[in-house]
Amino acid sequence: MAKPLMAKATAVWLVDNTTLSFKQIADFCGLHELEIQGIADGDVASGVKGFDPVANNQLTQAEIEKAEKDPLHRLQLKFNPAAIGEEKRRGPRYTPLSKRQDRPNAILWLVKFHPELVDSQIAKLVGTTKPTIQTIRERTHWNISNMQPIDPVALGLCKQSELDAAVQKAAAKRAKEGEALSDDERRKLLSTEQSLEASAEPRMPTAIEGLETFSLSGDPRDEDDEREQKYDADSFFNLPDSDDDEDEDDDRR
Repeated sequence: MAKPLMAKATAVWLVDNTTLSFKQIADFCGLHELEIQGIADGDVASGVKGFDPVANNQLTQAEIEKAEKDPLHRLQLKFNPAAIGEEKRRGPRYTPLSKRQDRPNAILWLVKFHPELVDSQIAKLVGTTKPTIQTIRERTHWNISNMQPIDPVALGLCKQSELDAAVQKAAAKRAKEGEALSDDERRKLLSTEQSLEASAEPRMPTAIEGLETFSLSGDPRDEDDEREQKYDADSFFNLPDSDDDEDEDDDRR
């Protein structure tokens, strides 16, 4: 159901100038019934000036009088012919000029870490075109050598909830098609909340990957001990035995 402009100010006017029920005003303005009660008590929107929906062509006096007579009647927003055809247009979202230079890096990140996303999903997330996505996938983009993958959420090009929704949609589609997913692909298809709640898995650091079965033939300290035992001070200087020295002294005498 369409809501009136300046909903809270409209609710203030309806509370002050009509005998409509709190539920009727809440339904029409898109607010909670307790908020309308707070407005009537002066606890909510105390400094808000009322906005007349009749004078601003959003509601008719006849509609108000009809709702006052029937507490079950729901107020209907006045039909505005000028609003026809103003529905939200589909297509790539608008990206501010200051962030357009960051879109290729965001596309590269999505292509690299979420290859399950189709071009239409990426185009909707970051506001780009399919030919641009295709050139980055094929690495034929004119600036591919200077590009770095950067999270589009960190760049402010989309919300984390939007990215999670696109990833979950891709996961449901692949599951429906019956494709087998690897462990890494399953991790990529998790939303932020699911990945944060999951227990951390011990993984081998990439710097020492493949060395888990490597063992040294011996401890270097053992070799140092052997060298110390083999080369003691006496053997190093080749000193004669003490008995031989005494015999030589006796012969001289």
